[in-house]
Amino acid sequence: MADNRNTFIAIALSLVILLGWQYFIVGPQMEQQRAELAQQEAARQAANPQAPVPAGSAAIPGADGAQSVAQTRDAALAASARVPIDTPRVSGSINLTGGRVDDIRLKDYRETVDPTSPTIVLFSPKGTQQAYYADYGWVADAGATVALPGPDTVWSASSTTLSPSSPVTLTWDNGAGLVFTRSFAIDENYMFTVTQGVSNSTAAPVSLYPYGLIARRGKPKTENFYILHEGLIGVVGEKGLTEVDYDEVQEAKQIKPGKSDKGWLGITDKYWATSLAPVRGTSFEPSFSYNASTDIYQADFLGDAVAVQPGANGEAVSYLFAGAKETKLIDAYEDTLKIEGFELLIDWGWFYFLTKPMFFVIDWLFHLVGNFGVAILLVTVLVKLVFYPLANKSYVSMSKMKLVQPQMLDIREKYKDDKAKQQQALMELYKSEKINPLAGCLPVLIQIPVFFALYKVLFVTIEMRHAPFFGWIHDLSAMDPTTIFNLFGLIPWDPPTFLMLGIWPLIMGVTMFVQMKMNPAPTDPAQQIIFTWMPVLFTFMLASFPAGLVIYWAWNNSLSIAQQYVIMRRQGVKVELWDNLRDTFKKKKPAEETKG
Repeated sequence: MADNRNTFIAIALSLVILLGWQYFIVGPQMEQQRAELAQQEAARQAANPQAPVPAGSAAIPGADGAQSVAQTRDAALAASARVPIDTPRVSGSINLTGGRVDDIRLKDYRETVDPTSPTIVLFSPKGTQQAYYADYGWVADAGATVALPGPDTVWSASSTTLSPSSPVTLTWDNGAGLVFTRSFAIDENYMFTVTQGVSNSTAAPVSLYPYGLIARRGKPKTENFYILHEGLIGVVGEKGLTEVDYDEVQEAKQIKPGKSDKGWLGITDKYWATSLAPVRGTSFEPSFSYNASTDIYQADFLGDAVAVQPGANGEAVSYLFAGAKETKLIDAYEDTLKIEGFELLIDWGWFYFLTKPMFFVIDWLFHLVGNFGVAILLVTVLVKLVFYPLANKSYVSMSKMKLVQPQMLDIREKYKDDKAKQQQALMELYKSEKINPLAGCLPVLIQIPVFFALYKVLFVTIEMRHAPFFGWIHDLSAMDPTTIFNLFGLIPWDPPTFLMLGIWPLIMGVTMFVQMKMNPAPTDPAQQIIFTWMPVLFTFMLASFPAGLVIYWAWNNSLSIAQQYVIMRRQGVKVELWDNLRDTFKKKKPAEETKG
């Protein structure tokens, strides 16, 4: 039994370390970094990125290098003519100066759970503090004297509004025989199809390189947690997924994953993302960069040269995604548009083979019952059913160990001075009684991967964002908003984060405490202290975790208690719960009184 408990303690302490790191180290770091970012953003100046340049080509003249005083978003939107964007899920506009997509709002998502709060702003014009936009263009070989559209080019539009049924084509004539077009089409969700065209009416052929870029001014607020990537991202051919943190590209200045004819690149937040994807089979060279003087992070691609003969036309087609990272939608885009590895825009992690199926099961149950919280409770039951034979065998073995506990104590007493013989005698006892001494660890080992898979799903999927449960839980992806330290809202005081100890964490702690008290108390005083205080530590640490995860843990504990109780009774083993509870809270007598 001692070996069994030591193994269990090792597993539990590993969890304590992992959870404690988040609570005591990561949490304060996140708060500090958010405060620093807020101060930095107040002092930043507006700036613009540089367009990518092919090897041997000249830089684009005057390419967005100037700085200006930051404008408000409304002022920047009003400063130039625009083509409105209006779809069932997106609103915004295309800037006719520069031909940029720099104004995107997501109609289906709001900043808070309050249905009257503002919708999510994704793109904002350059010159604003949160400038974030997509731009396109052409570059020519070094020494070529071709007049190309630039950041200040004023385009004319073929339509008044971009919608799923009405594409928009922007046109600009360079006055020297080349007419440039930039056509935008959008589906009913978040995918743009962008076609860059060139019409050559000169007497000589022209060779131009198409590019697309996503530029973002300043490092945004991030979760800054190791289980989630936020920053620059892409999938490049055989090299596969490339994830570049903001700090990493800031230090490297530029990162080039290599040339490919399949893949995509962009910038991702926790729930939102923007990406560029050249049509599959089109060769492109992706790049991630940071410009310290302008504080611009940029993901861009440069395509192969498009040769346009006299009297002919040339074009380059690519996709622009700007929206919410909805799982089924992202998967559908990968399948229908043949975008290599687009599903990896959502950070499923190394254990995607477990996290993604977990999401689909929860999502299926949600559509069945209409509540993600109830879906989590049901998936917990399903997991219990799947592992029931293994858990049942484990609890039966644990019950048998309790039946032979007197014999084990006799062996330890008989061979207390000879550990080798003591272990040999215990092994013979286990063998004769068909007991697995490590069986008690199996339920915990099973729970750990499921716990982290569910944690990942709750943390990274937008489907869980602002998903309500019952009562006071309005967002399963956020921590329980109540706390015992203001009597759950009865006292008008907002405690600091580390004192947010809500109702569900308390329920979880109680169920964990009861589950531990189902077993005999350890004979080792040190182990007794650990087992007594472990539920308290877990209660405080899990208080900052998503409420959905805490609800899962509490419900899983409750099911385990019921399962273990039934099996113990069937095996004729005494349930130690009430005796252990009594001993825990019983006031111990002073040593002198005990001697008397």
